Amino acid sequence: MTRTIKYWQHAAGDQDRNYVDLCLKWDVIITGPGYQGAWPDCAEKLKKNEWSSRKVTNLKRFCETIIDRDIVVLRLGTSQVYGVGMVVGDYEYNENFGDVDGWGLQHIRRVKWLWKYNKNPKNFDTYSLKLGDTTQELTSDIVINWIHSLKLDFDSLPTLTKLPQVNVQKDICFENISESLFDYGVSSTSIDVLTKEIDELIRIAKWYQKYQDPSEFETVAYLAVPLLRALGWTPQKMAIEWNKVDIALFKRLPRNDSNLDVVVEAKRKGNSCLNAISQAEGYAQGKENCKRLIVTDGLRYGVYLKDGENFKLYAYFNITRIRESYPIYECGGASMALKAMTPEWQGEI
Repeated sequence: MTRTIKYWQHAAGDQDRNYVDLCLKWDVIITGPGYQGAWPDCAEKLKKNEWSSRKVTNLKRFCETIIDRDIVVLRLGTSQVYGVGMVVGDYEYNENFGDVDGWGLQHIRRVKWLWKYNKNPKNFDTYSLKLGDTTQELTSDIVINWIHSLKLDFDSLPTLTKLPQVNVQKDICFENISESLFDYGVSSTSIDVLTKEIDELIRIAKWYQKYQDPSEFETVAYLAVPLLRALGWTPQKMAIEWNKVDIALFKRLPRNDSNLDVVVEAKRKGNSCLNAISQAEGYAQGKENCKRLIVTDGLRYGVYLKDGENFKLYAYFNITRIRESYPIYECGGASMALKAMTPEWQGEI
């Protein structure tokens, strides 16, 4: 008996924080929260942590109701589709997706994408796709008819992209990377200052998580600037709100375009920091000696280095979840990020 294939829509974040390209790159759809472990054991734990029944039901839908060979559209908002693919296999829990721009999205389904957006997504009328739950059954005839018009071959699926080996490393203490910084040339005194500063930043972060999120100005003043100061940047070579740049770091004085070394773009804690890269690139445009960009929400730092005409993600650093590598981003972790954020950085890739 032939099974009726279901159509699903899955949101890859939102306009302010999206992980569309990550899903398309690794042939997955992902969701959270993943901090309580794999489904179904996490269900009761989530309920005890005040997750609503609706959110737990949404997670169950993702893990159990979607099945092999169902069709998925990857969306942002209620009118844009970025990918169309077929589900392959069963639900998986993968720790490599435990920090997707600050979100724990370890619940994954493999999807072989047969149609991907090229620069521009497929646009429909507003609300052609449902607002609300991350994962929902797709009922829009307009979208389903468009999928049929693509004449995709769902019977002969290409091989899935191989996922990175599961990163089983646990969070590490900052002291564990001190030796690497010392070998790079950072003094013991500076490392001691940096260690104390990170301990203080973690305490501040926990306070914010309990009571309120800081404004963007607080992110700069209480989180980003103290870390940069601990890394060796002096006030003379740090300018706040310089020509619209949140934090401008200079190789030497005077503070001008030719001496601009690093553009730092800050967002409110909890907002996407990696999505801020396009804004940072805009500020660096025409500044030939600016070879580094840093995007941050005060706790997470994405470090981009100039590679030819473009900036490439070199390292990612999360103060509250220190790791030495991020396979899904194909970039380094804490040690590489901190080295590349120092004034002494020589620009090697």
